[in-house]
Amino acid sequence: MRIRSNGWRARWPTLLAGSAGLSVALATCAKPEPLRPVTGEPDVRVGIAIGANQLRVGARGAVAALQDGRAVFRLMADPIFLAPAGRGMTVAGAAGSGQYETLSFAPLESSALVVVDGKPYRGVVEVFARGGGITAVNQVALEAYVAGVVSAEMGRRTDAEHAALEAQAIVTRSYFLANRGKFAAEGYDLRATVTDQAYGGVDAETSEGWRAVRGTTGLMLTFDGEPVTPFYHSTCGGSTASPPESFRTVRARPYLRPVSDRRPGGGDYCNISPRYRWTVEWDGSQLRDILRRTAPAVLGIEASMVDQIRDIRVQRTGPSGRAVEVRVRVGHGEMPISGPDMRAALLQPDGRILGSTVLQLAANHGADGVVRRVTAHGAGWGHGVGMCQWGAVGRARAGQDFETILTTYFPGAIVERWY
Repeated sequence: MRIRSNGWRARWPTLLAGSAGLSVALATCAKPEPLRPVTGEPDVRVGIAIGANQLRVGARGAVAALQDGRAVFRLMADPIFLAPAGRGMTVAGAAGSGQYETLSFAPLESSALVVVDGKPYRGVVEVFARGGGITAVNQVALEAYVAGVVSAEMGRRTDAEHAALEAQAIVTRSYFLANRGKFAAEGYDLRATVTDQAYGGVDAETSEGWRAVRGTTGLMLTFDGEPVTPFYHSTCGGSTASPPESFRTVRARPYLRPVSDRRPGGGDYCNISPRYRWTVEWDGSQLRDILRRTAPAVLGIEASMVDQIRDIRVQRTGPSGRAVEVRVRVGHGEMPISGPDMRAALLQPDGRILGSTVLQLAANHGADGVVRRVTAHGAGWGHGVGMCQWGAVGRARAGQDFETILTTYFPGAIVERWY
């Protein structure tokens, strides 16, 4: 395995210092600085609650509530409740009460955890009022953040699949580095949801996930000396996608291009996924009603234009075989639906977005020419760009190491040690 050591890394502002290694961080982060030399592991600011009407904050172990770097009360076994009030927030509970604009909940011992709405978190949790609600930000060391993402994204994996967890750990770390400060104006770097990466705090950590994190500590995926923007998804269905097939605003990059997931001898590495192949059916009136709901917001087409569906077909496919244009013929003409809009426009009957845009459409018509039933036969799950997570599991089972997995899904990228 060839891992290159990089002598320069991203510069990070130090937000925690002082007694017990802690102090209050500013609610608004500065704009990310250019890459320049530093040493040590950076911290991540993760938005774990955005605009909440109420937060419940407790502790496991000794945790202090700080304002302007001074302890104002200490959390007890019973939680406190925070609610927005004017430009600040009220605090109520046995441990403390009052009105504040910002509070930071800081562990006073290494094993202590801050618990927000029942979920425990490492590091510091800063809470502040914003936009009529409450925002909670978990400031945590990068490796602990990665541990809270890896198994949340990949699930429990066996020893034979360990390389897939290591690949996910490196991708998670690289994603943060490439997107740090994304929500700086809101006071944090990334969100704890699939908007960025699924981050579950301590509850999402597993022993095998931590083993993958420790085995790859400081390793990043880079291209031309810069962190890659490492998209990933559940199941590619046979080939990963180019960005324009799935996204309207993501620019093409040399390392984000269609990659075959074909296994030597036949079959795909991701065919172990429960979402490798799927079928969705709509009756004609059901699909019409769905398009009436989605067309105004997603397609910019008035709902009244969708009077009846007379045909639906895949008009064009992209380099990976994904549908990049679907045409829906209605009484007033044809509605084009592009690849980036397709999953949100063609909702499943239960309201979920369509699994992927690798699909074939078949329409059954009545005697009047109106569509009575539409069947979609699809492959894969997710946008399809970058690393296929189930493909990574299949490749790990086949004996590939994390470097082989990553450099396959991100052609031209390399694994480098950044700290």
